[in-house]
Order: sequence, then structure tokens, then C-alpha cells
Amino acid sequence: MPDTTLVDLIICAAAAAWKDDREVLATGIGIVPRLAAGLCMSTVNPDLMMTDSEAWIVREPVPIGPRGGFEVQRESHMGFARIFDNVWGGRRHAMVGPTQIDRFGQANISMIGTDYQRPRSMMLGARGFPGNSMNHANSFFVPQHSSKVFVPGEVDMVCSAGYNPSRLARGWQLDDIDIRLIVTNLCVMDFNGPGHQVRLVSLHPGVTADQVQQATGFAIDTPAQVPVTAAPTAVQRDVLARLDPHNLRATVLGA
Repeated sequence: MPDTTLVDLIICAAAAAWKDDREVLATGIGIVPRLAAGLCMSTVNPDLMMTDSEAWIVREPVPIGPRGGFEVQRESHMGFARIFDNVWGGRRHAMVGPTQIDRFGQANISMIGTDYQRPRSMMLGARGFPGNSMNHANSFFVPQHSSKVFVPGEVDMVCSAGYNPSRLARGWQLDDIDIRLIVTNLCVMDFNGPGHQVRLVSLHPGVTADQVQQATGFAIDTPAQVPVTAAPTAVQRDVLARLDPHNLRATVLGA
């Protein structure tokens, strides 16, 4: 499947993460998650809240890249105080791109290597991952599905809470953690397998369940019948063309 077609399919699959959320703040970090949130708001969940990436809630998603003559339809102010009210109140659903993910859904964006004094590679730091993972729903986008991302054991540094009973904060239950979807270049997965095990939800065209398992560093729950990820509709393609007029999404999978 050509990358230019596959990325549209991935965005449409990722958009389903927010379809039943109603009025929450949708935050997509990166090109694919942001387009997915905008697609969802434009097609199946108009109650979603999105910002202009500055300080305003908007009536319609803002296109990515140079805006040209596009006029942002601002609705209300969304400063930091209001952002954090949504975060701490659970009225946000973010889709992020971790560097590592383990079988518990714990994510790492901070460093590679287990020696914290001399890591092999330094990245962003934990940023908002600890608080976000404890306060609101999260989903993951992974452009290159491999065992380097879906690692055996635990991630090198646990930046976000997952379904790991040994690391839960006092008074928390596993069901308090809310990780919705994992969307990759091979498939869609979630954490609805037995005991919150990662489960295969759909396979992108031409991909097999064995290929997904071989590219994953831990066992995944694979149902007897796994559907093929739905192709984009004509309406979805039209919306994506409007939200990404410069076709920036075509660069994501080849990066």
C-alpha cells in the first residue's frame, strides 16, 4: 500500500479514538494525531473542543501548515488556566507519539538506556506525561511499528502511568487508567484484552497478525477474526484535503 494512501487510512483509524468522547478537549501531538482529531470533529463528533494551537477554542479545525487566506473561527479564550482545568478535570483526550511503549501501556519520551546518569540518548524529558496519564484519556500513534518501540519488559524510563499494578499510585485501580487506542503503520490495537492486555483490533491492508506479533516485543491478544482497517471514505478524503492543503501528512511515514 503506498505511503500516501496508507497515511490517510491511519488518520481515519486514529480519528475513531475521539468519536464517543462528546465535549472534551482533543489534543493531537504531531501531524497525524492533529489531523485525526480535526477529522473526527469535522465528521462524527462536532462537540469536540480544539484550539488554534495558541490561546483560543475554535469552531472548526485549523489547517496545518501555512494558512494563506484561512480565517480562524475563534469561539472562546483557552488560556493555560482553562487548559489545566480540562486536564485535571479529565475533560481531555490526547493522542501522543511515545518513543517506547511496553505491555502495560507505560510510555517513554525521556531517554534511551537504563543508566540514568549516562543514557545512550536523551530526548524530551517526561514533560506532561505523568499528570496527563493519571488525569485523562490518552491514545498513541506510532509511525514505525517495531520491537524498538513496543519493547520487551518495561520502557527504559516510565514517563506515564499504565496498567502496571506494581506502579499504581496509592488508592488507584487499574480501571482508573484510560488508554484508548494505539494506531501504527501496521494495525490498530487497544488494551481490551484479558487483564488489559494489548489486543489487535484491525490490520491494515496486506498486513498479517503474525507480522504484527513479530514486530512487537511482548505477546498481544489476537482474536480469531481480525478485520481489515476501513479505507477512507470520499467525505474523509475531502476533509483531509481541506485540513492539510499542503499534503504535509505524506512525509510522516517516510521520515
